[in-house]
Amino acid sequence: MKSYAAEFLGTFWLVLGGCGSAVLAAAFPNVGIGFAGVALAFGLTVVTMAYAIGHISGCHLNPAVSIGLWAGGRFPAKQLGPYIVAQVLGAIAAAAVLYVIASGAAGFDVAKGFASNGYGEHSPGGYSLLAALVCEVVMTMFFLLVIMGATDKRAPAGFAPLAIGLALTLIHLISIPVTNTSVNPARSTGVALFVGDWAVRQLWLFWLAPILGAVLGARVYRWIAGKPE
Repeated sequence: MKSYAAEFLGTFWLVLGGCGSAVLAAAFPNVGIGFAGVALAFGLTVVTMAYAIGHISGCHLNPAVSIGLWAGGRFPAKQLGPYIVAQVLGAIAAAAVLYVIASGAAGFDVAKGFASNGYGEHSPGGYSLLAALVCEVVMTMFFLLVIMGATDKRAPAGFAPLAIGLALTLIHLISIPVTNTSVNPARSTGVALFVGDWAVRQLWLFWLAPILGAVLGARVYRWIAGKPE
């Protein structure tokens, strides 16, 4: 139960920090943090939580990561369900807190997106479904490659949180214009439930693509890593 609680709190922090920066600070009048600031915020949530709860739950914070680690032989199947439930609930709770904060400003309109992920007309750059699918699969694949490699027993000890957090920052720098960057079904679900409508209709992609990419990344790492750790 402590591991599940840690995943709930960690995913809460990721969504509040990452999506919160997008909703509250990205376009703040005149001095908004922009795409780069949002990308850094997502990376910082992972770095800080990895040091805080990595020794408790592994700090997955992401159903795709949990499934990928299972596919890579690093995580037991019996814990997948509880981890994913905890992650999704943490994301929803964070989105609820963010909604309360954001709605305290005049002119707030959740229909404008609320940091939801999308494709087509709901992509920040108007990218197609195919472009969004390929982007999310490839980005999550490389995210799992970094996670598996950085946490390998043969890797330098103590630096995994930094490598993983920086990888997530880079992923956002690349893909925010395409899909608003998911690579995390829980993160996508939390905010989409408050937007409803198109965000919920397009949510399937942000479960399918990250999970597919995570499994591919884990399998590729097992292949290139050679001998068992």
